[in-house]
Amino acid sequence: MVMWVFGYGSLIWKPGFNYDDHLVGFIKGYRRVFYQVLITEERQNSQWGMAYKITKKEDQEVALTYLEVREKQYDKKAYVDLFTEPATSAPAVSGVLVYIGSPDKKVNENYLGPASVEEIASQIARAEGPSGPNKDYLFQLEKALDFLGCEDKHVSDIAKEVRRILSEEEVTIS
Repeated sequence: MVMWVFGYGSLIWKPGFNYDDHLVGFIKGYRRVFYQVLITEERQNSQWGMAYKITKKEDQEVALTYLEVREKQYDKKAYVDLFTEPATSAPAVSGVLVYIGSPDKKVNENYLGPASVEEIASQIARAEGPSGPNKDYLFQLEKALDFLGCEDKHVSDIAKEVRRILSEEEVTIS
């Protein structure tokens, strides 16, 4: 049995598990928002990212164990259809696993809620997590999406604002 995993954040450039193939594609009904480190939220949108095909049972077990730790801040898992062509209604792959953070503060303690681009950028410019500075994550995501040819206005607007904040801080320090 084949397993597919969809990544819309750092899994795009750093999956961290063995896989046999990958597809650039999107899932429908979700979008990337920075209301918790990074989540998808149900909307009438499409979410671009990378799907990884894992065929060997032992690789699947290792990947799932790894992802349960790496994606622990997300409170839901879903199995979704992956599309590779915007004009088609037929999915390229069905049953693709994706980790999701729901916008319900009662079940998702990491959910911060909507904020302006400026507020999100201000936090990202200064915050650091176990994997390093949040700004590095944001810039890597922006670069990976650009490389895939997948524009995400939310990501690019936040990245632009973080750069503005950082350049102002440099001028102040100089």
